[in-house]
Amino acid sequence: MTPQDPPSPPTVSVVVPCYRYGHFLPACVRSILDQEGVDVDVLIVDDASPDDSAAVAHHLAEEDPRVRVLVHAVNQGHIATYNEGLAAVRGEYVVLLSADDLLAPRGLANSTALLAANPDVGLVYGFTRSFSAEPPPARTAARSWSIWPGEEWLRLVCHRASNPISTPEVVMRAETMRDLVGYDDRLPHAADFLLWLRTATRASIGRVNGVDLAYYRVHGANMHMSQYPGALRDLGERKRAFDILFDEDAGHLPDAAALRDAADRGVAREALVLACRAYRRGVPGDEEAEALARLVDLAERIWPPSRTSRLRRSYEAQVARARRGRGPLLPRRLVELRDRGIDHLRWRRFRRSGIDGALGWL
Repeated sequence: MTPQDPPSPPTVSVVVPCYRYGHFLPACVRSILDQEGVDVDVLIVDDASPDDSAAVAHHLAEEDPRVRVLVHAVNQGHIATYNEGLAAVRGEYVVLLSADDLLAPRGLANSTALLAANPDVGLVYGFTRSFSAEPPPARTAARSWSIWPGEEWLRLVCHRASNPISTPEVVMRAETMRDLVGYDDRLPHAADFLLWLRTATRASIGRVNGVDLAYYRVHGANMHMSQYPGALRDLGERKRAFDILFDEDAGHLPDAAALRDAADRGVAREALVLACRAYRRGVPGDEEAEALARLVDLAERIWPPSRTSRLRRSYEAQVARARRGRGPLLPRRLVELRDRGIDHLRWRRFRRSGIDGALGWL
């Protein structure tokens, strides 16, 4: 579908949760207030930061009447902070933007144009670029729109069992957010994923193609995890998100049983691929090998048929080889080049289509 701007500027409320990110706040807020083609208001919610975040937020509000501030006296955690801000929005559309991230130029105009032209779409996403020091120039001219009926998008995500959406670029219809009652505190690290899944049970999903909608800042304080223990937690929460969806929203899904099976199979596949990749790159130490074994156990618990899969057989053969004191079949450099090539193709597919590719097969 060819993008077109709406006839009048849409109203967008941007909630900026902040904890100890006062030094990032000015750039974040400026990236919102400088958006073209939309009427924006900003709500900064500071979660009792021990630094000068609250003072910075109040200064920004004094400089521009479009900025409001809420400050917690006691830390409430990120999920409660998100939901408090989202419950107080005024605009037709709503965005949650972490204080360390940025919106790309015309990001909101590109997203809201799709929403305004398609009342059945509840959520729009696109491409988020990563940066560490200065954000690179953004692509601002949308090439096209992709729109999926919610069930179709959900089916694609279940089969791949991965989250194709980064939080910074998402624009939601405010009434859809209110209907879903925000983020679920049962999933501290996958609440956004569950929210996207639940949105697809009630509305179509849209994507703006060919542009950069937001910037994700990479730095030492990001909420990230070490490699294999982190992957174990990530996959466990991903499985939990799917379980909550199918346990509580199955009434919106005529093919819920098949979708659940596809999601379980996909999460199990991801766990096994990670374990196999690690052994292909070298003989792991005891601690790493234990973490990899837990990934394989997780795959079997989630999807029992995985115990007889090609990936499971490959993993067991590599473990046996390592126990005999023999290294990988191929040099590490070649394996890493191969894996990087696969990851790059997967990334290119995502950047083009908006749906992630699978890592392997069961």
